[in-house]
Amino acid sequence: MLNTEYWLISAPGDKTGQQTFDKLNGATGKQQLSVNSKFNIPDLKVGTLDQLVGLSDDLGKLDTYVEQITRKVANYLGDVLEDQRDKLSENLLAGGVDLATYVSHFRWDMAKYPIKQSLKNIAEIISKQVGQIEADLKSKASAYNSLKSNLQSIEKKQTGSLVTRNLGDLVKKEHFVLDSEYLSTLLVVVPLANMTDWTAKYEKMTDMVVPRSSQLIYQDNDHALVTVTLFNKVVSDYKNKARENKFLVREFSYNDEELKAGKNELTKLHTDKKKQFGPLVRWLKVNFGECFTAWVHVKALRVFVESVLRFG
Repeated sequence: MLNTEYWLISAPGDKTGQQTFDKLNGATGKQQLSVNSKFNIPDLKVGTLDQLVGLSDDLGKLDTYVEQITRKVANYLGDVLEDQRDKLSENLLAGGVDLATYVSHFRWDMAKYPIKQSLKNIAEIISKQVGQIEADLKSKASAYNSLKSNLQSIEKKQTGSLVTRNLGDLVKKEHFVLDSEYLSTLLVVVPLANMTDWTAKYEKMTDMVVPRSSQLIYQDNDHALVTVTLFNKVVSDYKNKARENKFLVREFSYNDEELKAGKNELTKLHTDKKKQFGPLVRWLKVNFGECFTAWVHVKALRVFVESVLRFG
């Protein structure tokens, strides 16, 4: 369907519609120009000439609008499927069948678009229907995108450089001197190339540093995360001296409850995303089908109106 071009052709009738169809097949069949199918449009209410001329312009705009929303729903379904995006085409159905089958075997939906209604009323029914889908899509996409954004933000902090990443999942309670009136433990990021420098200098950058208190907690390809324990009164001075020596003191206070809350938040966001994924995919599949079928009905209306204006 995605790589195939479809034309809706209206031709002045012979004695029967079948004769016109046979003539078209004869004209295109010799050179295999196309595969032709009947596109059945019921006897719709014609109205006056003025109404048809006005409706012709309105249907052009409606056609563009419905196509736009149909594509929006399809594209967002692809976004939501993420690494399963290659399955997008099999999820894009209309009337329970693939799109090519729906178009080539089109049948007017009498229940949704009663042919006793005027052409203008039918167009308004479609416009309202698709407008509601557009509004619901904006609401659902906003909520889901916000959830994804929050999740990605937290996950991003769990990885990356030691200079910026969240350190909560790397440290343990035993790395810190806690509940001391006089001592604090700092977390310091040291470039790997400067580790020898750190070992030689960390005890001497200020007074009141606990000897042999530095522990290596973690290292990546560029940096190491180490601790140092010192008296509270020299913490500010130590941070300045560390910066002068190209060692970065990360702001961090060990709090067991906050770390657990952070992990619980991540778990909750993953759970919420999984809960929303299934219903959202189902909604997108259903409403893509609704939009696509509405779009094809707009095409049918346009063919009907233009045929009456051209052929009478």
